[in-house]
Amino acid sequence: MKQLILYAICLSAAISFAQNAKIDSLTVRLAYQNQDSTKVETSLLLINELYKIEDYNKVLLFIAQTSELSKSLNYNRGLAETTFIKALINNKQENEVEAVSNFETARTYYTSVSDTLGIAKVNNNLGVIEIQRGNYKKGLQNSLSAISIFEEKGLKSELSKAYNNLADAYYNTGFVDKALQYNKKALSVREELDDLEGMMYSLKNLGKLYAKKDDYRRSIDSYERMLMLLDKEDDKSIRGEILPSLGKSYLAIEDLDKAADYLREGLKYSRNQKDELGVLKSLNAIGELSIKNKRLKLAEGQLLEALKLARKLDNEEELLYNLKLNRDLDSTRGFYEDAFNWQNQYYSLKEKLDKEKEASAKIPESTIEEISETPTEIIIPQKLEKVEDTLTASPEKSKQDLLLMYGLIAALVFVTALLIFSYLKSSKEAKSNKAFAKENKKLALKNAQLEEVNQVKDKLFSIVSHDLKDSISSIKAFLDLLKDGGISKEEFNELIPELSENANNASSLLFNLLNWSKSQMQNLQPKPELFNIQEIFQIKISLIEKKVNDKGIILIDESRREFVYADRSMLEIVIQNLITNAVKFTGKGDVITVSNQDYNGKVLICVEDTGIGISEENQKKLFNAKKNFTTIGTENEKGTGLGLTICKDLVELNNGRIWVESTPNIGSKFFIELPKAPLSE
Repeated sequence: MKQLILYAICLSAAISFAQNAKIDSLTVRLAYQNQDSTKVETSLLLINELYKIEDYNKVLLFIAQTSELSKSLNYNRGLAETTFIKALINNKQENEVEAVSNFETARTYYTSVSDTLGIAKVNNNLGVIEIQRGNYKKGLQNSLSAISIFEEKGLKSELSKAYNNLADAYYNTGFVDKALQYNKKALSVREELDDLEGMMYSLKNLGKLYAKKDDYRRSIDSYERMLMLLDKEDDKSIRGEILPSLGKSYLAIEDLDKAADYLREGLKYSRNQKDELGVLKSLNAIGELSIKNKRLKLAEGQLLEALKLARKLDNEEELLYNLKLNRDLDSTRGFYEDAFNWQNQYYSLKEKLDKEKEASAKIPESTIEEISETPTEIIIPQKLEKVEDTLTASPEKSKQDLLLMYGLIAALVFVTALLIFSYLKSSKEAKSNKAFAKENKKLALKNAQLEEVNQVKDKLFSIVSHDLKDSISSIKAFLDLLKDGGISKEEFNELIPELSENANNASSLLFNLLNWSKSQMQNLQPKPELFNIQEIFQIKISLIEKKVNDKGIILIDESRREFVYADRSMLEIVIQNLITNAVKFTGKGDVITVSNQDYNGKVLICVEDTGIGISEENQKKLFNAKKNFTTIGTENEKGTGLGLTICKDLVELNNGRIWVESTPNIGSKFFIELPKAPLSE
């Protein structure tokens, strides 16, 4: 091993010596060359060598000299290369504005000399910057157009970087499948190049992505392949980062012995390197391992240390994991009140992180797919041409036309004034009466609208309050069972997650109700936003899972990720009412299916059931505000008769429509059609 280290040091020294010798040779050659394009090319070679060793001060000095010479020679290739390298340095120094400006200038120069490879290199870098800025469509188009050129020319080194950059961009924007795809491509190219450092980076990313998709076997394979490369290089500096992740994947597949080996080793390395994040990740995972092995006192100490570290580092992802583990620990120990508190903290943080994640999804996945599957062309700046307008009419004709126009305007003004005077004089009283009548009509219309709005609000509060009452009643029932000894501690322990979920739902409903009363009392106006409809389905389905299981109903979720432009709070009320109604009117063995799809450029939402159905006569009463129509459910469930009426009002307020298709004893389908984007004015 010592011989190998000595060999590596000698090799590094030899490479450094050779590099310095090359720089010295280029510097001497440059000094004796004439002021022509040959000198520019030599200078570019020297600039590239200095850039490799990151001597940016010298690079920028030579760039300034070479740019001046290139300008005097009108040598655009020299200007393109120097500006491109300057942009790379700006980017490394996190000077984004200068980097973008120089990249775009370099692209213009590359375009002038028809250098498609140069344009592709610029586009690749600009693509990553645009994606980081949130300009996903433009960024992805740039990156993909660059990749198509690199693939065409078989430039493995450039492809390696481009695939990696695109994989990182997809991961940071939440598109895990696309990130996996490009990390695999990057790994394949890096294996061909025998790029060990690049291979390790790609394998680490693959391990993380597979774990995110709960594909732990492949996650383990990726991490272990990376560890093999680390062993070959005798480089253990990042083992502390990988080992906790590998141990956690083994933990997920219940291989506790291997999980223990990797997690303990990871904690040891992280402590030795004073890597607090590595220690945090290791402690959390070891805490979970201790809970699984029933070593609860040990788990308490590990999770307490991890909790302090998570808060110190402000790492919300690991904090969320820690809160969940503390909840599980106290549930196992029978400390139900503490478990309930951990559960509340967990859901509060989870809700915050989910909102942040939703806010970061600035572009729908369908758009990403569209960009990815569209054949890419190299992106170059368009040339602007000036078009001069010419006046062909003679001066005499123009003068005559001008006089004629003035005459017509004067006549029009005179006639208009005469008509206005005549009208005012002859019908002053009639106009006054008409204005008075019009004002009365407006007041009557406004009163009617206010009355309608108040009715809608009353219905809305009735629905939300009804749901709130159900959640609180459920919580009270659990607590009464415990108080009266109706369930054992073990049984209560199993019910704690459901109890906490009900408390969280009640809190959420109450919060929505209070917010609604605060923001909507003056006027029932929607506050539309772009959000993922699949998340609403998942949340609302979780609320009725117990009822579905109790009634023996089969619930199928065929929803998919799709963005709707509407008031989220309003649509949550609508979806909850439709799903609750489906459960109400179905029985054992019946099927409820929720789905959504693109329909004529809009989102079509469907809640379908195989329940008792609705007669044609009753269908006409469903959405009628004046009828207040209600029927008894399959288990004598009662309703307010307001649900579908308020649903109709809320859907229409969001520029949508709702309707039903139903056959008695066959089932019902409730459809909602909503826009995917703001309606154009």
